[in-house]
Amino acid sequence: MQLYTILEIEQLQEYEDRPYLLETIEWVKSFLARPHPKLGRPGAVCPFVPHSLKSNSIRLAVIRTKYLYPEQLEEIVGSYKDIFLKMEVKEQELAINKAFLLIFPDVHIEDACKLIDSVQQKLKPLFVESGLMIGEFHKRNETPGMHNPDFRPLRSPIPLLAIRFMVEADLPFLLSPVDPRLRIRYLEAYLKCFDHKFTDETKFKNAHQALALAKEQLKQGNLVH
Repeated sequence: MQLYTILEIEQLQEYEDRPYLLETIEWVKSFLARPHPKLGRPGAVCPFVPHSLKSNSIRLAVIRTKYLYPEQLEEIVGSYKDIFLKMEVKEQELAINKAFLLIFPDVHIEDACKLIDSVQQKLKPLFVESGLMIGEFHKRNETPGMHNPDFRPLRSPIPLLAIRFMVEADLPFLLSPVDPRLRIRYLEAYLKCFDHKFTDETKFKNAHQALALAKEQLKQGNLVH
């Protein structure tokens, strides 16, 4: 499960998983790094990707899952959290552009929703509490775009999980759990991550308000039961 930068992949010769790496790179360059008419805002689909490409800060790995149990897959993906955090960057200002793309070519499209999504949901709390985000991508992903509910930004040609550092703009992704306990975990981790170093005071206030609401919902739920 070797991690490769895009420049390293382009120089690879004999490697059986190279086609999956190249297909994913093409998707990153032609979709994530470019504007889209259905996006609902100006700029690239993922605003960080153009900078990540320019600084060669994206690393990709192919994970073969044919003989793995779901628990084994969770363990493998979880190990990349520690690898990501320990990996140094040459220039501190490029840290925010660092990303891992873990590619799963053995996962059939019919199984992607169950397997990829479940691994992401299981591990997300641990990643968020480490100041990271983990996102699930595959052809059947129905998650709507933030600025256009008819846009599907998390669809990729090959199932994959993406790992990156949390940013202030991630707040909406931490408000979705119905369970107030999970929302509280996410919001407390979010506030701790930026430790009053917010550049956007509105997000700071919104996070505190959302946290207070989640705690009140938990309190009311406990009273009902």
